[in-house]
Amino acid sequence: MNTHLQRAPQDWGRIGGLDTAEEIAQQPRLWRLLSRALQAEQLRVGAFLGDWLCQPAHRVILTGAGSSAFVGEIAVDELASAWPARIRSVATTSLLTHPELYLDDAPTLLVSFARSGNSPESLAAVHLLRQRLKAPRFLNITCNPQGQLATQAQGRADSLTVLMPPASCDRGFAMTSSFSCMLIAVLALLGRAENAEARIAQLADQGEAALQSWAEPIAALASEPFERIVYLGSGPLEALAKEAALKVLELSGGRALALANTALGFRHGPKSALNRQSLVLLLRSGKPLVQRYEQDLIDELRRDGIARCLSIGPSEAGAELGAAPVGLSDAWLAPLWLLAAQLFSLNKSAALGLTPDNPFPDGTVNRVVQGVTIHAQ
Repeated sequence: MNTHLQRAPQDWGRIGGLDTAEEIAQQPRLWRLLSRALQAEQLRVGAFLGDWLCQPAHRVILTGAGSSAFVGEIAVDELASAWPARIRSVATTSLLTHPELYLDDAPTLLVSFARSGNSPESLAAVHLLRQRLKAPRFLNITCNPQGQLATQAQGRADSLTVLMPPASCDRGFAMTSSFSCMLIAVLALLGRAENAEARIAQLADQGEAALQSWAEPIAALASEPFERIVYLGSGPLEALAKEAALKVLELSGGRALALANTALGFRHGPKSALNRQSLVLLLRSGKPLVQRYEQDLIDELRRDGIARCLSIGPSEAGAELGAAPVGLSDAWLAPLWLLAAQLFSLNKSAALGLTPDNPFPDGTVNRVVQGVTIHAQ
């Protein structure tokens, strides 16, 4: 295992965190594998979609549950600005309860993100569209070829499944490499940015360097007794902040309270959560205008002197945990900043004496959600 995770493999194995540690560390390598695979997938996806995204009357729904929903939330605005089709992100957990708000007679493509492909809400969302709509179409971006989402789509002309590299189907409890691979895949496959291969190569190079330089300070930060963790991000990075906060909640077994908000929105009430046991982690934008707003908040929080404040982002913006990607949008930056959030949650779990690969050994929370009853519409 790579030494940049600060522990030997046997140490991670002893505390029950080897799978999660390996799955965080492997991501730059998986992104390179994914880039090669996407070249062939681009042709398949292009043939499947035709001119679908060019039609203003067509609807595209990016969907998933939990972390998988945040994949769509990060990507949606960049994709929606690139195409005439109406593209929005709706979690399966909202689609199933309020379908009348999201579904009408418009020709609809459901893009599902799924690590296992066995979550009951993901499967029910496909069934719902088949019930309510005329000739819906389905694009599944998933990590598990044996999952029901993938197997049920086999042989259907209205469905296409794009598989992520096999190692992205995380063995650990929390989604890590599955999340970043699915996000990169949808940006590359449905986006209009040129040179996706070069973008992914840049992310992989920057990711390797970041994991090495960030691992020690993040491990030290996670060992401090913070009780409240706040992640802030603007635009597409707001959804990344949600994912980062969820990772803290999951891997700390709920012992560390984690919140997510935007840099500007934080002042409007959520700031009241801060105390002297709080840590604010700002996921900085690559846009100069946004950086000015973010810096205003950082300066304010440091003047207040209540909570510790740290920023993750472009080195030229003065981020304490920095990298120097060039020419990437905030949606494309998200996989890189995600690495810091994953490292923090992994080390926080270890510092609390938990088992990161399974922080809920009593089964009250599960890797693939259980206990969901799908009710008839």
